[in-house]
Amino acid sequence: MTVDHEPMTAEGLLRLPRGRARHELVRGVLRTMPLATWEEGCLASTIGSLLGAQVEHKLGAVVAATGFQLAWTPDTVRAPAVGFVRRDRCPVGEAAEGYFQGAPDLAVEVISPNDLYTEVDEKVGEWLEHGTRMVLVVNRCRRTVAVHRPGRDVGILGIEDTLDGEDVVPGWPLAVRDLFK
Repeated sequence: MTVDHEPMTAEGLLRLPRGRARHELVRGVLRTMPLATWEEGCLASTIGSLLGAQVEHKLGAVVAATGFQLAWTPDTVRAPAVGFVRRDRCPVGEAAEGYFQGAPDLAVEVISPNDLYTEVDEKVGEWLEHGTRMVLVVNRCRRTVAVHRPGRDVGILGIEDTLDGEDVVPGWPLAVRDLFK
């Protein structure tokens, strides 16, 4: 006997208890991941701090582990380690309650030792498909940053390279070395 379950909604995801695991919703299916490790959290915090110093709330908002609703019926809600949303797209008032409706302009993913590359690639593809203008995939084991842009080849930056925020975060140079101190 097969039991069909109703797809979970973004509203149902909002009601889940917090603090024991991270959750995302992919086409109505709940995905549960372990909480970030100390190293992953420190790396995400470093990126968020360096990005926040550039943005200073004039260019937009920097968020950590925040849900972005990318699709509806069935719902998809993803959360990057760090995200950036341009000021003109930042929600205010009641629109700021719940998940951000749409994709961030910049999404940063920090690869965990438990992550499968196919799952990371799937998530990068979803970010780009739904309007994210730049996705950074930080691999602390390899000390690299993969830069994904719609319609462009993936750029791989090593420890001696510097990331340019281009038109997504204008004027943001990020020395890859600064991430892995």
